Amino acid sequence: MSKVYTTEQLIQILRSERQACLKGKRLKLAVTVSGNPVIDQFISTDGLQMFTAYEDFKATIHDYQNLHQVSGIVWREVSVKGKTLRYPEVDAHLIALSSDIEILKAAKNSVLEFWNEVTVGMDLYLSFNHGKQHQQIIKADVDRIAQRTEWTNLWKSENTNFLEIILQLGWGNPEEASYKRGFPTSGSEYIHAVNPGNLPIA
Repeated sequence: MSKVYTTEQLIQILRSERQACLKGKRLKLAVTVSGNPVIDQFISTDGLQMFTAYEDFKATIHDYQNLHQVSGIVWREVSVKGKTLRYPEVDAHLIALSSDIEILKAAKNSVLEFWNEVTVGMDLYLSFNHGKQHQQIIKADVDRIAQRTEWTNLWKSENTNFLEIILQLGWGNPEEASYKRGFPTSGSEYIHAVNPGNLPIA
């Protein structure tokens, strides 16, 4: 029986392939910008060919994940205000198996508990218009959104003068939820917590 690659190995394979594509070592030559040969001869297609080559390779990896049931879950750790949380998320370049989504759902409450503890006294903002705009909200609003969602994710941006903690409240497939590509079946809302007087920057 042939060896099955692990989640970490697939991530590394994708990372290497992405670098090869970015360096122009992989191109999908059949790709054209407009489909009109007269127009396409005047337009550089290198970037599109590199992007498409990588996307095709990534789709092959996703098929492999499904075929061999290789998880897309990676475990992250975040520390804020002396508290630390270890939580699951789906790697940005892999897909979530149905078992992965169950792992995310099971972690939802612990992520929300951590979020509630470390954001006490912070201003909360809901992002909309693809993150270009933010509306200040209160914790009760976050609780209402959280009740309607299936899983969570966290990010932190911090330096000596600034702290922002972003809570993603999602549903459906994580790979389709970030930019609402799969909306309404998959999607997410982003809540930004910042110190009073600050505005979200992420």
